[in-house]
Amino acid sequence: MIKGKNIVLAVSGGIAAFKAAALTSQMVQAGANVKVMMTSSAQKFVTPLTFQALSRHAVFEDTFNEPDPSKIAHIDLADWADVIVVAPATANIISKLAHGMADDMITTTILATKAKVFIVPAMNVNMYQRAAVQRNFQTLKQDEFSFIEGDEGYLACGWVGKGRMAEPEAIVDVLHTYFHKDEPLKGKNVLITAGPTQERIDPVRFFTNHSTGKMGYAIAEAAHELGANVTLISGPTNLACPNGVHIINVTSAQEMLEAVLANFERADLVIKSAAVADYRPKETFVHKRKKQPGQWSIEMERTTDILKMLGERKTTQILVGFAAESEHLIDNAKKKLETKNLDFIIANNIIEEGSGFKGDTNKITTISKGGEIKEHPLLSKKETARTILNEVIPLLERMR
Repeated sequence: MIKGKNIVLAVSGGIAAFKAAALTSQMVQAGANVKVMMTSSAQKFVTPLTFQALSRHAVFEDTFNEPDPSKIAHIDLADWADVIVVAPATANIISKLAHGMADDMITTTILATKAKVFIVPAMNVNMYQRAAVQRNFQTLKQDEFSFIEGDEGYLACGWVGKGRMAEPEAIVDVLHTYFHKDEPLKGKNVLITAGPTQERIDPVRFFTNHSTGKMGYAIAEAAHELGANVTLISGPTNLACPNGVHIINVTSAQEMLEAVLANFERADLVIKSAAVADYRPKETFVHKRKKQPGQWSIEMERTTDILKMLGERKTTQILVGFAAESEHLIDNAKKKLETKNLDFIIANNIIEEGSGFKGDTNKITTISKGGEIKEHPLLSKKETARTILNEVIPLLERMR
């Protein structure tokens, strides 16, 4: 799938640079057009001549070396690339890219490109785990860089752990997959809600639930991988936003309602996986309510039923809901499907092992508006997300 593709390989200064030579060879043998950029540090490990011989192209080493006066080298290379692969990507080059620096050939080219950029980290395990490095990872992921991680293993420094550069074969496999993407949701606007809400009592207390947002985030990531323009409206979670997904952070049910309504009209598909509070305190306190003798009763009032409101307002949107139940799973899910005018519902038994909140797996039953019921085995939440989208996509296609 990479035959004829223009791939720029950016090699930074780590011992794993020797793997970059093998990677160059494998990409060329697969039919790709490969041009190599190197930092000055990378040249301490492998010479430019090696990459020139393997790629059959001159190697780019210096931003200020302009052999063709009719072109600006780093801009021309940025425009030429279909993808750029940074391998090995040291902690230093990752930091530069995360902070938008442009002080060498690699950083200036990547800042100027519109091509997809893959980061292949390689460093000592302790460097890899350092909070500053992890923050830089998250920044790049939010900026739509993709990471190709290696397995844990023996490192050149003698440590064993995370930080080993992915093998050339694995990197080539990722590139094959990237250029052979199936994007049935390309051009579709997908709106997803995820996580819990928090309903304030006073500055230190609130009502919430056990939702972690993992299911909704997995659906958002899978929808993006299938080509969708994804907006994720998220209650408070500890999760990183998936690559390429636009996130709107909210806290309360009212904030989620407002964010959903602001984005609903332009959506083609809405998947409502958030666990929104049904009730909130009728009275809230500006200051912390101090402990007092006796009982404390809090009067609650209903929040707006967001899913029901969307069911009443929808025009061409496909509306998907969740039914998290502890009993009468199918009956309750069918009732929700009908009363809220949904097109599709995902039901799961929250007290069944592997199917509740907080875990990394889920076991779902899907029910369509036409009454078709499908039970699915216990899957990871990522696999569950794909399963859901595979069943919902035909509904979208019928709306065309």
